[in-house]
Amino acid sequence: MSSSVNNIKKMCVVGAGQMGIGIGLVAARVAKLDVQFVDSNPDQLEKGLSFLDKLLVKDVAKGRCTEDERAEVRSRITSVSAISQITNSDFVVEAVSENVELKRKIFAELSEILPEETILATNTSSISITKIASAARRPENVIGMHFMNPVPVMKLVEIIPGLQTSKATLDTTLDLARKMGKTTAMSQDVPGFIANRLLMPYINEAIIALQEGIATKEDIDTTMKLGTNNPMGPLTLADFIGLDTCLAIMKVLHNDLGDSKYRPAVLLQKYVDAGWLGVKSGKGIYEYPAKN
Repeated sequence: MSSSVNNIKKMCVVGAGQMGIGIGLVAARVAKLDVQFVDSNPDQLEKGLSFLDKLLVKDVAKGRCTEDERAEVRSRITSVSAISQITNSDFVVEAVSENVELKRKIFAELSEILPEETILATNTSSISITKIASAARRPENVIGMHFMNPVPVMKLVEIIPGLQTSKATLDTTLDLARKMGKTTAMSQDVPGFIANRLLMPYINEAIIALQEGIATKEDIDTTMKLGTNNPMGPLTLADFIGLDTCLAIMKVLHNDLGDSKYRPAVLLQKYVDAGWLGVKSGKGIYEYPAKN
C-alpha cells in the first residue's frame, strides 16, 4: 500500500442517499477515516444519518461490533448542508444522482474550495469520468470510484481513470478502496464501464420481455434465478437498484454509444413517468407495502 494513502485522514461524501451513506459508513468503520457528509436537502440528510444509525445499531445487535466500537465510528461522522461548509478534506466521493450537469457543477465547486492535493472521486455508474473531470480546476485529481449497492455488503469497487487522471491519483484511489476492505476492478472510461455495460442491457431486455407479454414478471425472475443460478431475478434487481437509475444508465448507453440495442424499454420509461421507481417509492415492477 502506498504511503500516499496514509495521508488520507478525512473523507467528504457529497450526497446522503443510500449510496453515499453506505460509502461514508464503510470509510468510517473499516478505513477509520473521519467522514463528513454534505447534502443540501435537510430532510435527506436527516433520513440518511438515521439510516446509518440504524445500520450501526443492527451491527451491535448481531455481534458485528461492540457498543464502544459503534460509538467510536459515530464520533468520526459529521455533516454539513453546503459544499462551502466543508471543513477541509483529503478525499471526496460524490454520490448524487446520475445527472452529468449536476456532477460537473459539484466538481467545479469542490475544486474551488479544497486544497490542490485533494482527490475528487465520482461514484457515477455510467457517465464519462473525462467529461466530469473537465469541470474541475485540477482534472488530474479526478477519478471514478463506482461502489456497488449496498456498499457495506458488496465487495467490489470499479475504478475508472479519466483521460486526465494522474498515476498518483489512480494509485492512491486503488489503495484507499483496499483500505476500505474492497476488491477493485479497473475499467476504461467508456459508457457503463464494466458492470453496467453488461448488467443494464440484461435488465432492460427483461423489461422488454415483460412489455411484450413473453411471460409474467414472476416467471421471468424465476427463470433467471433457478435457471441461471442468480440470487435474484432481473426485475426484482431493477426495483432494488431503482427504475429511474436503470433508465438514466440506459439513456447514457444509448446516447453515447449510438447503438439501438441500448434503447430503453418503453415500459421502463412509463414506470418512471408514473413515479413507480421500485423499492424506494413502494412500487415499481412489484409492490412493496410499507412496514409497520
